[in-house]
Amino acid sequence: MTTTDTTHPSRPNTSASVRRVLWIVLVLNVVVAAIKLIAGVVTGTVAMIADGFHSSVDAASNVVGLVGIQLAAQPPDEDHPYGHRRFETLATLAIGGLLLVAAWEILQVAIDRLLNGGEPTIAPANFAVMVGTIVINLVVTMYERRRGRALKSDILMADAAHTTTDFYVSLSVLISLFFSAAGYAWIDIVIALFIVGLILKVGLGIVGQTSNILADHQSIDPDSIAHVIENIPGVEDVVRVRSRGPADAVHVDIDTRIQPATTTDHAYAIAETIKEQVLSTYPEVEEVQVHFAPQRADRLDYTLEARAAADALGLSVHEVIPVPERNGVALEMHVEVQPGLTLGEAHRQVSELEQRLKTHIPGVLDVLTHIEPASPQGAPLMQTQAALDLRDQALAVANELYPDANWHHATIRLALGGYALTVHCHLPATVSVEEAHAIAEHVETCIRNKLPLLQRVTIHTEPPPDNATPQGTTT
Repeated sequence: MTTTDTTHPSRPNTSASVRRVLWIVLVLNVVVAAIKLIAGVVTGTVAMIADGFHSSVDAASNVVGLVGIQLAAQPPDEDHPYGHRRFETLATLAIGGLLLVAAWEILQVAIDRLLNGGEPTIAPANFAVMVGTIVINLVVTMYERRRGRALKSDILMADAAHTTTDFYVSLSVLISLFFSAAGYAWIDIVIALFIVGLILKVGLGIVGQTSNILADHQSIDPDSIAHVIENIPGVEDVVRVRSRGPADAVHVDIDTRIQPATTTDHAYAIAETIKEQVLSTYPEVEEVQVHFAPQRADRLDYTLEARAAADALGLSVHEVIPVPERNGVALEMHVEVQPGLTLGEAHRQVSELEQRLKTHIPGVLDVLTHIEPASPQGAPLMQTQAALDLRDQALAVANELYPDANWHHATIRLALGGYALTVHCHLPATVSVEEAHAIAEHVETCIRNKLPLLQRVTIHTEPPPDNATPQGTTT
């Protein structure tokens, strides 16, 4: 199995921006909580005391968030090779826990009032405090939610949800003050219990969301990711897609099937394409890991199999020709080795390739190889009369076989023991790849048989230009 991974190349570091937002909200929450608690204790209003507790938990959650963000911003190290982002998730979970604690504290105050009695003292200052804090809560909620969405921060969105409850809680407290002033003191307790229920709902929601992240709950629909990558060339099948992590740092694991003889370079190119597609489609993805599992094709591609085996040994092969035999096939091919090797060393490497092919490819009974030195830059074009005459003779053979193929751009170079010819031809765009390959292979074989000095013949098949008249296929 082949594995490759990457991280998002353009992911910004937003921790400083998130901390700035939390500091602003912290200051406002401390002011609001202090005003509510003082007014509630002085007037004996349980709902205001409950609201003050709720706002103080807001401030505490900001502190927890700041600590979590600071820890999460640390780069990966030996003990935390995947980074420290889970500390932010833990901080978010702590905010949910603080909400549950606040709900319990308020519930205790409400139960004490029910058991021991007592009525709140309503004064104009109560109304002024609640109206002022409602305005502050509304502004803080809108600001924090907007920044949380922009920065894709789970902790800001959780804290915004927490602060949102402040707005509704304060509004309900204001209503309870009107009823208490009208002589309905019991409304104070009812509103306090309503606040408890609201806080419990938000707290349990945050705990559930963060627990899913810690438990590696699926972050993105796997079918949608599979749909994005299933048509990438080289991907035979999407076996499994997994994703995990917070909303702004999702990690994706993809298992796909490819042809068994795909070379390392080709597999790497497929993986890079998969990663580019996923990262461009899902900006919230931070890292993509691709796993390749081989898939045995129904029909063996001997050329692909031979190239893969040669690639594993640092060799290159071309002109792979399967020759049918009684109980299998014999493979004929040219093998390129590093220049400067002795004949003995080159023979050893090629013999290892031959053994590998016979062992790992079903039905291969024998391997016939022609050893030649690799030439990274290629030999220069030959313009001697002898070479040009050889080129023209090869073109004559090709035109005789397929006169409608528009043979063109023929070049000839020196090769070990002779020459190498490269030529292009036009075939109808509707011809299958298999048919085009068969035509090219037929011409290459005929040219080499008639012109032994041409050690290598390479034919590039291509459709005619759009403005050219379609040509028929010669059989």
